[in-house]
Amino acid sequence: MNPTASRSPRRTGWYPLTVTRKEPLTEDAVAVTLDVPPDLAATFAAVPGRHVVVRHRRPGRELRRAYSVCPPPGAPDALRLVIQRATSDGFGAHARTALAVGDTLELAPPTGTFGLPPIPGAHHVLIAGGSGITPLAAMAAGALRDDPGCRVSLVHAARTAGTALLADELAELKDAFVDRFTALYVLSRERRESDLFTGRIDADRLRRLLTVLDARPGDRATTFSLCGPWGLVEIVRTALAAWGAPAGTVRRELFSADGAPGELPDDHGPAPSAPAPGSSRVRAVIGGRTTAVTMAPGDRVVLDPVLRARPEVPYACRDGVCGSCRALVVSGEVTLGRQHALDPRDLAAGYTLACRARPATPDLTLDFDA
Repeated sequence: MNPTASRSPRRTGWYPLTVTRKEPLTEDAVAVTLDVPPDLAATFAAVPGRHVVVRHRRPGRELRRAYSVCPPPGAPDALRLVIQRATSDGFGAHARTALAVGDTLELAPPTGTFGLPPIPGAHHVLIAGGSGITPLAAMAAGALRDDPGCRVSLVHAARTAGTALLADELAELKDAFVDRFTALYVLSRERRESDLFTGRIDADRLRRLLTVLDARPGDRATTFSLCGPWGLVEIVRTALAAWGAPAGTVRRELFSADGAPGELPDDHGPAPSAPAPGSSRVRAVIGGRTTAVTMAPGDRVVLDPVLRARPEVPYACRDGVCGSCRALVVSGEVTLGRQHALDPRDLAAGYTLACRARPATPDLTLDFDA
C-alpha cells in the first residue's frame, strides 16, 4: 500500500450500524449497505481505496474480516460493502444466507492508504483479480468524477463473466464517461472471442493488454494500481518493473497472501534474536489509553498479549495483508515477519504490524492511534 495523503490520528472502537439494503451480485457475493447516523458521517466518510473491519461474534467465536468500502457510482457517499463467500462457515456465508435488512453489524472506522496518486490529468491503469475489483471500482468512479482531465483503464481478471463482480455498474460508468473509461475482462475459465481475453494474465498477455489501452509503463503520468491475490499482483508488479515503470507509479493491495514466500526462515516460529517469552514488556496505546502486557509462552507476535488485555485492538487478517493492526513503534524495536501492507515510507516512519511483529527488545511501546 502507498500513502496518498498525510495521515490523521485514527479513531478506534466499534460502531453498531444497521443494514439498510442487501443486494445479491453473484452466486457467492452480496452488496450490503449500512446506515451511517449524522454524528458518525465524518468517521465513516467514504474515501476510495479504504476498507473497514467487520466484527461478527458468535458464542465462543469471533470473526473479523476487512472489506473495501465500495459505494455504487450513483451514491459515492454510501457505506456499501461487497462481501464474497470464501468458506461455508465464515462471515461471507453468513452475509449471503442469513444477514437481513434491519440487522446490526459492528464496524471499525475506515482505514488504509490504498488510493490513486493526486496527479491531475493522469492515465490511471487499474488491474484487478477476482474481488480485488471492489476498491478499484470505487477508485475509478472517484477519479472520473473528481478529475475531468484524467483517463481510467481497467483490466479485470475473473473466472467467468458470471463471477465478474460489479460488471453492470462498471458498464454504467462506461456510459457516463464514454471517452475516458475503458474496462477489459480476461476470463480464465470461459472462452472469449479473442485469445487475448481468454486465460490467465501473464507478462506477455499483460503487455498486449497495455498496448490496447495505450498505457506506457515508463510514463510518469501513467499510474498503476493492482489489487487481487498475491500471484497475480506479483506477476503484474514484476512485469511493470521490467518495462521501466517507476516504483512510485505502482501501488498494490492484496486480499490474500496465499503463495507468498515468508521473509523470515520460519515465519511462524520465534524470532532468532527476540527476547525469551515472559521477558518482553509491551505497552499499547489504544483509544488514548495505555495498557502494559507481557509476552507469554506461546505468544508468536505482539498482537497476542495485547489482544488478551484489549479486545478492541484493531486487527483483521492476521497475515500482514489488510494493515488494520498498523501501529507506530514509539520506543524499543521489533522484528517484522512477512507483510504486504506497509511500504518503505511506512517502515521508515517507524510503523509496524502487530500481527507480524515480534519484540526485539525487552521493552516496547506501540501506538495504535498514530
